Amino acid sequence: MRSLFSLRAGRTARALCLLTAFTPLAQANDLASLDPLVITATMSETTLSDVPASVTVIDRESLERRPIQDLADALRGSPGVDLSSVGLTRRGIRIRGMDSDYTLTLINGRRINAASDAIAHADFDLGWLPMAAVERIEVVRGPMSSLYGSEALGGVVNLITRSATDEWKGSAHLNGGFVDNGRGGDNQQAAVYVAGPLIKDRLGLSLYGENRRRQEIIDLTDKRLSEQEGRTAESGGLTLSFTPDQAQRLDFDWLQGDEKRRRNALESGRTPYYYRSNDHIERRQLSLTHKGEWQWGDSLLRGYRSTLEKNNRRSVGAASRTQKLTDDTLDGHISVHLGDFQRLTSGGEWRREHLEDSTVSRKGEAELIHRALFVQDEIKLTDNGSLTLGNRADHHQQFGWHHSPRLYSLWHLPMGLRLKGGIAKGFKAPTLKQLSPEYSAIGGGGGFTIIGNPHLKPETVTSYELGLNWQGEKRSSGITLFQNDLKNLIQTLCVADCGRRGPSQRREYTNINRARLRGVELAGETTLPLNFSLQGNYTWLAAEDRQSGQRLTERPRHRGATTLAWQPAQAFHAALRSEYNGSQEVNASALRRRVTLPAYWLHSLNLSYQISENLNLRGSVENLTDKTLYDDSALYPFAEIGRAYNLSFTFNF
Repeated sequence: MRSLFSLRAGRTARALCLLTAFTPLAQANDLASLDPLVITATMSETTLSDVPASVTVIDRESLERRPIQDLADALRGSPGVDLSSVGLTRRGIRIRGMDSDYTLTLINGRRINAASDAIAHADFDLGWLPMAAVERIEVVRGPMSSLYGSEALGGVVNLITRSATDEWKGSAHLNGGFVDNGRGGDNQQAAVYVAGPLIKDRLGLSLYGENRRRQEIIDLTDKRLSEQEGRTAESGGLTLSFTPDQAQRLDFDWLQGDEKRRRNALESGRTPYYYRSNDHIERRQLSLTHKGEWQWGDSLLRGYRSTLEKNNRRSVGAASRTQKLTDDTLDGHISVHLGDFQRLTSGGEWRREHLEDSTVSRKGEAELIHRALFVQDEIKLTDNGSLTLGNRADHHQQFGWHHSPRLYSLWHLPMGLRLKGGIAKGFKAPTLKQLSPEYSAIGGGGGFTIIGNPHLKPETVTSYELGLNWQGEKRSSGITLFQNDLKNLIQTLCVADCGRRGPSQRREYTNINRARLRGVELAGETTLPLNFSLQGNYTWLAAEDRQSGQRLTERPRHRGATTLAWQPAQAFHAALRSEYNGSQEVNASALRRRVTLPAYWLHSLNLSYQISENLNLRGSVENLTDKTLYDDSALYPFAEIGRAYNLSFTFNF
């Protein structure tokens, strides 16, 4: 039987553990003097040093110091996070090697449409919220199905928005950039945020909006194709907060987005042809939330509707039909303190998922209703130790009840050490399309027809985690071991005309795979002489298909990120960021074999200067060495853009 980690990996881990005692993650505010509050892991405010999970907090200051177009840009360099390809030059968020479909994205704890479950190659959950409206981002690594249900199999990303204060405040942000490749990719971005009291101590308003544009990039090998699609997006929203008394708050939230994508593509069926594709994506979310802070504990009751609609036009051939996904959700929980050493949280969720798509059934629509109950017990065993127990029972119309238990413990040890670890289970139900016996759609650029399967089983994961962290006055470091065992993975299997390329080849969704993903995460940070600081993280990942014994594709075994920052004066800040992506295996269908792609580095330089109390100037050079992956291989799942220059102004008022 294999040991948990090979000897080679152990040596790598020990070497990097020594390194990361002096190198940390730029976004993880984990020093003793900066111990932010986290709510995602427990649904209650908990300091980061006491949270029973592996959590990264990306604060507003970190977000403002580099050019960010969407959520994927904001998470670059975070420990355990990989920006994976979802096709059509788009990216998804993969946590600890788990597919992006297993990452649940929240806004202030509210779900947004899991578009990838209904629409192929969807990354539309990345652009719901302008970064100008974000106070911080909380990233929980590891399954959180015990609180959030099916989609949180790999982890949770929660965007926390800025709140209105007792005084009117705001900011305006302008950014422009160009790519040094002669093939496009230039971008512009404008955002505004305003918040303040409409009625002092009673009614507050937060209002924000953003417009961003990015040119498409022409393919290096074929100018008739787009290497990356072009985008034009407008998004905005508002929050009205009513506080009738000190114990209650009522929030009304409205979010809206309108986005257009454009690209040149190749239909690679029996008769290949080039065409121009245009996608139009509209997003909406309305929510009403009541929060209470009572003598006996806290409460939350919330109802909201999220809609996402995608329309497509093509210059040649049949366009994709209109697809619309609507989620209606009612959820809530209460948290009660049972003495000084125990907090009990319980709640429930009702959610209706409705899909309008001509391919999903003869009626052109399908619907599922999800019901769930959950409970979590946080027990303070001693002054230095705690235990968290939880379980969520989800009811699915087809599969009945399914339980997702979780056990986690955290101990504060002498000399600034923290030991934490636990075990959790989770599941992910098949999507509406995967389950529909009437679902049929052309995929692979005309290469096959894919059909649904009503006999699918849910995918399940059992996750183990053990971590040791050290906290000093000016430095910190940590090591975490993790393992995820997955069963009943859903993939497509050819069932007819398997030797021919074209619509007559039929592929069916089926449960065929088991997988194991295990690894080591290292992180640390330190201050250096002459106003320098160093931060970094490293992840070693072994991802294995246990059915075939092969390595899972598109998952680098080694990943890392460092940031060397220099702040000689309060008004000036400079940072050199580096990202390392190790070698990875990909399937080369044309060659009918696997190919190993070489590792690569990406380096970026960010500069910030506070011109006055209200005006800040920032500049950056992304991909300093102009690393073009397609120079090494056209098989990289996502092509990084070349050297890019950005200049931005932020005016605070």
